[in-house]
Amino acid sequence: MSEPLERIAAALERLAPAPLTAPDFAAADAFVWQTGPDALVPVAKVNHVALDLLVGINRARDTLLLNTRQFANGFPANNALLWGSRGMGKSSLVKAIHAELLREGASLKIVELQREDLPSVGRLLALLREASERFLLYCDDLSFSHDDQHYKSLKAVLDGGIEGRPENVLLYATSNRRHLMPRDMIENERSNAINPGEAVEEKVSLSDRFGLWLGFHPCDQDDYLAMIDGYCAAAGLKVDPEVLRADAIEWQATRGSRSGRVAWQFFCDLAGRHGHTL
Repeated sequence: MSEPLERIAAALERLAPAPLTAPDFAAADAFVWQTGPDALVPVAKVNHVALDLLVGINRARDTLLLNTRQFANGFPANNALLWGSRGMGKSSLVKAIHAELLREGASLKIVELQREDLPSVGRLLALLREASERFLLYCDDLSFSHDDQHYKSLKAVLDGGIEGRPENVLLYATSNRRHLMPRDMIENERSNAINPGEAVEEKVSLSDRFGLWLGFHPCDQDDYLAMIDGYCAAAGLKVDPEVLRADAIEWQATRGSRSGRVAWQFFCDLAGRHGHTL
């Protein structure tokens, strides 16, 4: 090789990123996947609530807990799509179940994958495939627009291509949309397509690849108040029941909605007004 070519080759080697090495998975129970450069960053403490504080989603809770326990114990389990109303505990449930299984003694890691990093998921799966641990791959607030090609990357997790999905990886995703794309976009593409049946089939069928669909719907007033009662009991905050009920109803009226998120926001305000630390 001539000297100029050798210099060029050496320069390219210096510019090339170092091969990604697996982190010490024993160092943490949770990791965040980052790109540029690729890295699995350990999370020392996951922000989660206790499983028994999630009120009004009993069916989804029990179904996802059983599915996750099967996976943690080395048995077959399904990828899950948690879809529905904002603030009703979709992401909280995933984190709470992970914490519950750790409490039970399961060896299970959770890896958070940002939606914008989906094109890199193949590199992440290659890294996890070689590990001996089992992983929940968690993608929050997942959705796609009409010109978004990221959904093709997601198929690597759901179907796995030639290699198949790693046996030690399970995907849980949350979304406000059942089919991961806006309804008006679905109808628009169907109406403008030569073959309406095929216009959005590829994207809509993506949600069909999730073995579990768990719907989260707006809560009623009883569930909303029960959430607040549960937070107060867990924190040891004592408030006159009639005053608490009146304040809670007034709070949700000013927000124009009821949800687990609204209940938690009211409780934070309540605790602060009473000088109670969380």
